[in-house]
Amino acid sequence: MSINVCNDRSMASITSFPSGVSGSSLVLISTQTASSSANINFTSGIDSTYKEYIFKFIDIHPQNEEANFTFNLSVDGGSNYNVAKTSTFFRAFHLEDDSSQNLYYTNGGDLAQGTGVQNLTHDGIGNGNDECFAGTLHLFDPSSTTFVKHYMSSASVNAYQVNYGIYNTYCAGYGNTTSAIDAIQFKMSSGNIDTGTIKMYGVV
Repeated sequence: MSINVCNDRSMASITSFPSGVSGSSLVLISTQTASSSANINFTSGIDSTYKEYIFKFIDIHPQNEEANFTFNLSVDGGSNYNVAKTSTFFRAFHLEDDSSQNLYYTNGGDLAQGTGVQNLTHDGIGNGNDECFAGTLHLFDPSSTTFVKHYMSSASVNAYQVNYGIYNTYCAGYGNTTSAIDAIQFKMSSGNIDTGTIKMYGVV
């Protein structure tokens, strides 16, 4: 049995795939940049075009010390953000001075049929110039009128209060509605989103 190989030159020469061969890719739909923004809303582009949407959070910086980054979902184009959600939440951390590290479940980050915001970070992001947050949120099949709406996220925060280090948070849950989700809102638990960029992609 022969093994086909490729090199950089042969890969660069490919202009199309044979029929029946496909691969997933991200399509950038929208980019929003915060500037002392109370919230950032995506009220268009979330539809039946894609079965999965990915939101990328880049250098999100709060106005207030120890604010958490949150989201909520809407079924009415953004008139209300109050979809009931059930979720799990855990995090890992390692301090800069190597004095402490741990991995544990976080009760305060989860929801049980809560219609309020879902935290993507926990215990707060610092508002110093050397403190910020980056991460990813996946939202699956939001336009379905048959199934609930699953989501999962991972976040990286490089400081927390006075204990400098890396804090990774992981959240997964579902919006308990069979109505189509057509808008999503991001905001801080207190104060504005001082700076940062959010990109929304569709997954082909």
